[in-house]
Amino acid sequence: MYNTGFETSSSSYNKSTSWSGIPPTEYQQGARGTGIQFVVKPVWLGWVLIAATQQGICTLTLGDTAEALTTLLQHQFFHAQIRENDPTFEDWIEQVIAFVETPQRGLNLPLDIQGTAFQQRVWQALQTIAPGSTSSYSEIAQQIGNPKAVRAVARACARNQLAIAIPCHRIVGNDGSLRGYRWGSDRKRALLEREAAQAATSLSTCMTITPAFAVV
Repeated sequence: MYNTGFETSSSSYNKSTSWSGIPPTEYQQGARGTGIQFVVKPVWLGWVLIAATQQGICTLTLGDTAEALTTLLQHQFFHAQIRENDPTFEDWIEQVIAFVETPQRGLNLPLDIQGTAFQQRVWQALQTIAPGSTSSYSEIAQQIGNPKAVRAVARACARNQLAIAIPCHRIVGNDGSLRGYRWGSDRKRALLEREAAQAATSLSTCMTITPAFAVV
């Protein structure tokens, strides 16, 4: 916490409520009293569970079945008031699904994710990696001003609850190897290949010059 700029341990927890609508103590108690709405949808990567509080998206996770993802959410927020298919949530759902299909479009929605001061710095650094690009654990450690914290960066990636929105899949080893990914190495590879292809297509389109008129 001191390395990330806080003067005292209490100041980091005071600041954390501005990052997340779920204060640290409530999060540790299974989000007691917090209202969470969610939906599970099929996507090209399998299934995606989207969950949100009133403050923003709190979980965006990938899986093989809708049932497994729902069970995981209930275990994570075991005291929350969880409800499914809230009509007020529809616009957010559409935006997230479109973002999963095409990460280049970005996700202009509030994120409600709980983490330590260090994790927050890592996650913010991950969001600066453009689709179609990759970085390494050591490069992220350098970027946040703590070059020796390579393992801590890896642990912060593993703690990420927002797949794709906080793009930990864009982190590779120094040798370019994929390394770990909490939602599976096959999904990581597929995401990177899809983003690279979309980035190449966008670049090709930008470089194509269409003449204003034809010369006969």
